[in-house]
Amino acid sequence: MNEQTPTARSEMGLALDNGGCALQEPFALQVLGPDMEPEFPDRCVVIIDPVNKVADGMYIFAEVEGIRWLRQYRRDEKGRQWLIALNPDFPDIALDGLEWSMLGLIIQRNIRRKIKHYKYDAAEVAAPTTDLTGT
Repeated sequence: MNEQTPTARSEMGLALDNGGCALQEPFALQVLGPDMEPEFPDRCVVIIDPVNKVADGMYIFAEVEGIRWLRQYRRDEKGRQWLIALNPDFPDIALDGLEWSMLGLIIQRNIRRKIKHYKYDAAEVAAPTTDLTGT
């Protein structure tokens, strides 16, 4: 680990690099753990665009009650919001009543030099946001 770019491991299993990028630029994280398999396997790298627009079905990086998660955002027919783990061995998170914010949108996945881009419809709505600097 480079001392100039400290890396922290978050609760949801992503290696977070806190240096080198402007806050509005896309950034990369490594997925650690199987909760989003098969779409996002353990050790794959995701590129995150720090936007605060969200729509049903998007893959997002979010903070819920102080814990950061890579999950699929879903809104059901009753308007309830969820963060969905693609691996059924891990629980989904009901967002209603919780303090949460969107940190970014997953726009790319890299697995051993195989790249997949994610494009989303324009039917997006503003999501809660958090300052990534922690200040």
